[in-house]
Order: sequence, then C-alpha cells, then structure tokens
Amino acid sequence: MTLSATFKLGAIAALCAAALTAHAQPAVVFDMGGKFDKSFNQAAYEGMERWKKETGGKYLDFEIANETQREQAIRRMAERGASPIIGIGFGQASSIEKVAKEFPKLKFAIIDMVVNLPNVQSVVFKEQEGSYLVGVMAAKASKTGKVGFVGGMDIPLIRKFQCGYEQGAKATNPKAEVIANMTGTTGAAWNDPARGGELTKAQFNRGVDVVFAAAGGTGVGVYQAAKDAGKLAIGVDSNQNHLHPGTMLTSMLKRVDVAVYNVAKAHTPGVSVLGLKEGGVDYALDEHNAKLVTPDMKKAVEDAKAAILSGKVKVADYMADNACKY
Repeated sequence: MTLSATFKLGAIAALCAAALTAHAQPAVVFDMGGKFDKSFNQAAYEGMERWKKETGGKYLDFEIANETQREQAIRRMAERGASPIIGIGFGQASSIEKVAKEFPKLKFAIIDMVVNLPNVQSVVFKEQEGSYLVGVMAAKASKTGKVGFVGGMDIPLIRKFQCGYEQGAKATNPKAEVIANMTGTTGAAWNDPARGGELTKAQFNRGVDVVFAAAGGTGVGVYQAAKDAGKLAIGVDSNQNHLHPGTMLTSMLKRVDVAVYNVAKAHTPGVSVLGLKEGGVDYALDEHNAKLVTPDMKKAVEDAKAAILSGKVKVADYMADNACKY
C-alpha cells in the first residue's frame, strides 16, 4: 500500500470518527433575542448547561440573528450529525419539519410548537395556568384595580398568556381592569427593551400599578420602567425576581430549562404537554420577592393552584378557541 493510500484511509477513518462523535452531540438553535435574553432562550441555555454538567458531554449551539438563518442553522447541525437537534421557539417549526424529513435517522425537537413527524419531539406548555396564578397575585397587589400586560410578538401563543392572566386577575377582583399592549408583529418584538419601556410607562399613566411582561428580552425594558416608577412588575419564563428585587412581584415560570434538559437526556418522539401538574409552569417565590408577597396573597395563589390541579378551575386556552373565553 502506498503512503498516499495509507494517508487517504487514515483521513477517512478520522472523518468517520468525527462524524460518530458529532452524532452523539445534541444541538440547540436559539431564536431571536439570543441565549442570554434573561428569559425564554436563556432558560433553554440553562437546561443544556445542566445536561452538560451532569453528563460531562458537549453540545453544539447557534444563536439566530435573523429569521432567514433558522433553516440554515438546523440543516448545518444535521449535516454534522448532531442529535437531537432542538429548535427553541415556535418560529423554528417549519424549519425543523423540513430538515427532519431530509434526515429521518436523526432526532429533532421543537419547543413551543407541534411538528408531527416520527423523529420529532414537540414540547408545549399550559402557559395559561401559570399566567392565571400571577394574575391572582397582580390583582391582590394592585391598589388601583388596574393591572397591565405587555406581550412580545402579537401571536396566539402570547394571547394565551394574556388570557390566563386576565382570568386570574378578574377571578380575584371582578372589577379589575386589564390594560394590554403587544410590542410588534415581527420577530424584532422579542428584543426591543426601549419599546417595552414606552408601553409600560403609557400603562402607568393610565393607572396601572402592576405589569406582567411576556415579551422575551423586551421585558427588560418593562422591568426597568417599573423600577423607575416605583411600580410592580412580573417576570416570565425564567425566574427574573433577582433583576430588580423589591419591584419584581414574582415571575411566571415556564420551565423551558426542564423541557430542553429532558429532551437532551432522553428524546421521546411525540407531543409532551407541560402544565402545573407536570411541573411545567408555576410562580416564583424566593428571597428577592418574599417581602412583597403577603400571607393573604400567598394563600390566594396557593388556593388557585390547588383549584386548577383539582379541576375545580378551568383556565381558558386562547389557542384552543382562538378567543379568550372564560
């Protein structure tokens, strides 16, 4: 055998070994806002970091800068043999579906949307249940009877948060008024803190004294506006209580970290639905907001939680009815 042939065989063997190594690696494609958005994407990042720490494994990742990069990034991961490939956010669904069909032997997952393919795991949440709980807390904390909501991109998923929040607030105070605004209609709505702050200030001018943001990185501007005005804010997805202790009433926890960790650890094709019962949503109580949560408020929210778990309270699902019916 010639030296040249030996070299070629060695190169092929090295490439095969690299492919096998890559195949064992999961990959995550973060969406608009980036993995350090202090919200949805960051929760996914923390889930992958937990998997990395516990297993000693490595993973591939990519942060989307614009919507056109989604399919390209997912396909690139597939070509490298990564599996499972996890798309963060509903906006990646069409790209996951397309690439998963092209690579049927690889595993894929989508967070916040359903893709019906045999090699895809879809993870969705009952956001309305967690939003109901923080709506109860907002109504209890409000002195004006007016509570606010700032959403990110105006889509049914975010209306789902708004609807649950409104239902919880009005179940607690039937006279409560909910003033809501959406940041925009494109992906840029997830990362516009300045606009979030403007919308929040306008709500405060109308009498709102507690505001809930479900807007990704845009929420940072909402929380800052609340701090500056001496009002209360409610975080979302990750526990954001630590951002402004003393003005963050609570955070609506959406355990994207748990979902991503579970997918990386044991991919299961099909649809996984995470609500209160499954530990997929909740409200946050820690040292940063303990002084703001009165015993009366704590009892009210725990009673609401028990009522949802028992089935006594049915929280409306905006995406099921395409309307807020409760």
